[in-house]
Amino acid sequence: MDYLLQLAASPEAWAALITLMAMEVVLGIDNLLFISILTNKLPEDIRPRARRIGIGLALIMRLGLLSTVAIIVQLVHPVFSVFGHAFSWRDLILIAGGLFLVWKATKEIHHAMAPHEEQEAALGGTLQMTFSAAIVQILILDLVFSVDSIITAVGMTEHIPIMVIAVIVAVLTMLLAAGPLANFINRNPSIVMLALGFLLLIGTTLIAEGFGAHVSKGYIYTAMAFSAGVEALNMMVRRRRPAGSGH
Repeated sequence: MDYLLQLAASPEAWAALITLMAMEVVLGIDNLLFISILTNKLPEDIRPRARRIGIGLALIMRLGLLSTVAIIVQLVHPVFSVFGHAFSWRDLILIAGGLFLVWKATKEIHHAMAPHEEQEAALGGTLQMTFSAAIVQILILDLVFSVDSIITAVGMTEHIPIMVIAVIVAVLTMLLAAGPLANFINRNPSIVMLALGFLLLIGTTLIAEGFGAHVSKGYIYTAMAFSAGVEALNMMVRRRRPAGSGH
């Protein structure tokens, strides 16, 4: 109890908490984007339940990883080398997760660009297997993003209570934003392709980081924000056209 009171009275602890909460929320965008796209392929009546389960699994996984933080820290230690480059368990998890994201995004882009008849033929099979398949796929990406999230948290502070609060706030933010984001993506088909492009970018970045190439998150999120801004302008133009003169 004294330890918690000391943290509550420490300006440095509050600064670390606010910074870490912001970082965790930003890192959660990737996970939330994937969950939103994936659950939108489910029948409408079970989408909210799938989103809640997916985000709930993310919370459980991150809190579980925090309870084994000493083991998580060791994931950055090299386990083998190939051509002089050392790979850790974290690297392997990032590479596997990145490959999965690239595969999934590429598959969804192909499906979106397929002729209408092919989409209809695929739709029947998709809806029969989606709920369990969606949860499994969400769980895979939850693991990847959770490991990265916890390692980021460990690098920013040594206080477990601060990490726990930041993770809970980030996941609750994801829970609140999941429905509106998924509905927005569903109402605006052009956003789906943009979001899939983001997933390709994120997947490629994870693979690059797994191979030791550090890519600043600032560059990634700036590119995503710029692309989203351009698409927002396109949406405004499309909405104004029917009310105009027809040009």
